[in-house]
Amino acid sequence: MCFFDFDYPNCLSKFKFELMNYKNKKKIALVLSGGGIKAAAFHLGACLALQHKGFVFMGGPKGHVTHQENTDKTFYIKSYVGSSAGAFVASILSAGYSVESLINAFQIGIGGRDLLKKGDPEYLKPLSYRNIFSLNQSGLLNFLPNSFVNHSLITGGLEVLLKKGFKWNGLFSTKGLESYLRKDALIVNDFSNLDVDLFITATQLNHTRKVIFGNFKNANKTGTTKYINYASISQAVACSAALPVFFSPYGLKRPDGKEIHYYDGEIRDTLSTHVAVDHGADLVISSYSIQPYHYTEAIGSLHKFGLPVLLNQALYQVIEQKISKHIQDTENHKNLYNNVKKLLDSTTLDTGLKSKVLDEIVLKTHHRVGVDYLYIHPRPQDHQMFFVDHFSLNSKILEKIIRIGFKSALRSLREA
Repeated sequence: MCFFDFDYPNCLSKFKFELMNYKNKKKIALVLSGGGIKAAAFHLGACLALQHKGFVFMGGPKGHVTHQENTDKTFYIKSYVGSSAGAFVASILSAGYSVESLINAFQIGIGGRDLLKKGDPEYLKPLSYRNIFSLNQSGLLNFLPNSFVNHSLITGGLEVLLKKGFKWNGLFSTKGLESYLRKDALIVNDFSNLDVDLFITATQLNHTRKVIFGNFKNANKTGTTKYINYASISQAVACSAALPVFFSPYGLKRPDGKEIHYYDGEIRDTLSTHVAVDHGADLVISSYSIQPYHYTEAIGSLHKFGLPVLLNQALYQVIEQKISKHIQDTENHKNLYNNVKKLLDSTTLDTGLKSKVLDEIVLKTHHRVGVDYLYIHPRPQDHQMFFVDHFSLNSKILEKIIRIGFKSALRSLREA
């Protein structure tokens, strides 16, 4: 079925290619990064393209999913990793809803019509700004504390105002998003009750740890990572989506009653492909929407666009650098392993010694043998991905972003 009002068959015909040999892959994972509603729309476009090239998004409660083997034309995605906006999309897909359900929930109505009608078993209640932007009321009354009201500015200065006065920790709260997922979307709200893997990443506010929510036997931690098994799916998404400044950190109570605050899952790691690999994935499809602006004559220099655009470019450049380094390091480690293996195979060294050398490379570089990666991202020429608002629910804008995600995924599959 065609969900676009443009000539969909001709669009696909431009991308005549054969996929890599995925049929031998035992576990395919989808990793979705953050970036607001804009990123969610990009992921949806990418998912549509994957779907039309034979990928099937598995999901649902335990006992609901039939675990079939990959074939030449059908590839089953059975593991999801999400951060921020990607966490929201991943949670819905893992619950068993279709990509079309999500598109309908964003009220995009591609081609001027809804994909699903109310009453359809996969129908999702439309998302509204009220769901996404719950006003953060905590701290509003502390904006002007007694220390500022009772003393002149001279005794404390502007710094007193900033440190003691401005205690508002975010304009909005992700509590509305948590409520939407819990009440209106998720069939089950417990990681352990899903028939597929779902992992949500966040960052611990008062520490340097990355946090991974999921179905773990034990809630343990290392120096840099904390694994949590006592949060509901909706709570985990609320933690992951709490983008600093815009959203206040989300408080989550531990089993002992102590409340710990978490925020955006992109702070420490932009791509969490390692989470999927750590849990058995041998094909990781990663979708991210970050693409810094590249100069073009039609648009001109960003220095004319003002501070918000400059800050956006600076942020995108930092994130894109982290992503590029992650991808390049992964590729370098793979090449190192393969080149050394090829060299060792050409020698008469003892088999045991060869294995020890290769094992040492794996240990030092964290390379995973037999794992393939597919990265889906916009092109520098996709300027609209840079300039449109991160949190707009405008259906025309989101439809254009879905198209960009759709074509980006086809391009990545063709180049794989």
